[in-house]
Amino acid sequence: MKKNKLDDQVISFILENKNSFYRLAFSYVKNTEDALDIVQDSIEKALLNKHSIKDKQSIKSWFYKIVVHSSLDHLRKNKKLSFIDNDTFDTFYPARNDNYPDIDLERSIDELPVNLKSIIVLRYFEDLKIKEIADILEENKSTIKTRLYKTLKLLRLKMDDVQE
Repeated sequence: MKKNKLDDQVISFILENKNSFYRLAFSYVKNTEDALDIVQDSIEKALLNKHSIKDKQSIKSWFYKIVVHSSLDHLRKNKKLSFIDNDTFDTFYPARNDNYPDIDLERSIDELPVNLKSIIVLRYFEDLKIKEIADILEENKSTIKTRLYKTLKLLRLKMDDVQE
């Protein structure tokens, strides 16, 4: 693939999907500034390593993989610190508004181990296919399917416990 054409495709893909990348990073770190930093770092890594893209069809999974790994790296580096930005805090502050998001589901997903949470986020919030998730997480498709169904069952049980 020609270098200039590939550069344009990578940049175009990033610009078209920047909100999805932010949302994905935020789902890991729960902080606006950290999520923006992760997206910025991911873009930098992508632009420096765009030569590793094999073909046009792999740009999506390639960049999602960068965002997921950058998010996980950030979590590892900041394991002991846990900050919540004002927007997130406002969501959980009971006297501020009467709009109640599905907090129980959100908490249940946040309590999952990172490898299971990643599958749920990529599948249901980013609407990626099993094959794409397997590529991003560098796992076998059948492993992803098994973990997905196991996690859905686990979430169902947690939600049933919450509702009782």
